[in-house]
Amino acid sequence: MDGGGFGLLPEGCVSHVVSFTTPRDACRASLVSSTVRSASDSDSVWERFLPSDCVEVLSRAVEPVGFFSSKKELYFRLCRPILIDGGTESFALDRPSGKKCFMLSAREITIMWGDTPEYWTWITPLDARFSEAAELLDVCWLEIRGKMDVKILSGDTTYFAYLVFKLSDEVYGLDWPPQLSCIRFRDHALMSHNVCMHPQMTGMSDPPAGRVPRWRGDGWMEVEMGEFYVENGAEGEVDMSVTEVNGGQWKRGLIVLGIEVRPKEE
Repeated sequence: MDGGGFGLLPEGCVSHVVSFTTPRDACRASLVSSTVRSASDSDSVWERFLPSDCVEVLSRAVEPVGFFSSKKELYFRLCRPILIDGGTESFALDRPSGKKCFMLSAREITIMWGDTPEYWTWITPLDARFSEAAELLDVCWLEIRGKMDVKILSGDTTYFAYLVFKLSDEVYGLDWPPQLSCIRFRDHALMSHNVCMHPQMTGMSDPPAGRVPRWRGDGWMEVEMGEFYVENGAEGEVDMSVTEVNGGQWKRGLIVLGIEVRPKEE
């Protein structure tokens, strides 16, 4: 029997059922049979997985995304980041869930003394998502802060924020004391904890899991800043920060690409 009892249902009925699952489940369902594959690959299924504001987001793209013969093809194209808003932000879909992901470039976040040439300089990194990154020359007061309107994110979703960065060969002052990350929403601190942006954490004998840098697939590093939950219909800005303002330690060699917000991995 082709696909069992499920395969005997009309294709439109199968599509309707699959559209209430997830992109990952739809891909799995397409392996059941040719009939279910046709239903699972239909535009009616994949249009439901695309965000409701997809057209509006695409209108902000730096470069046209192009023509796609199906909603499924468009979905998987958007699983790769596209630059929006003049190239200062990026947008993508989380591949398994279809939840929205955004990244703010260094130009879109607040870096204390970032426009003071004695303290920070702006560089053009190779093979990076954005055309600019901020390189730390010398500060004893480190403060990096990004804000995002939660209305642009997917509702009923737990998000994590990450600082995306590299370290130059001349790095110093970032191994100790640890930096402090904080997530605030509606002026309430949701989470704060110590992080360390240097892989060798002098003085941190037992750093908490997830609070140290890890390499990404794009050649940059990231450190988890914290998490927050977005309710359906939520409004307001989430404030994400990394600071080190108490130690008086001079710091150098941090290269900031931006802050990325993406859903919790399932």
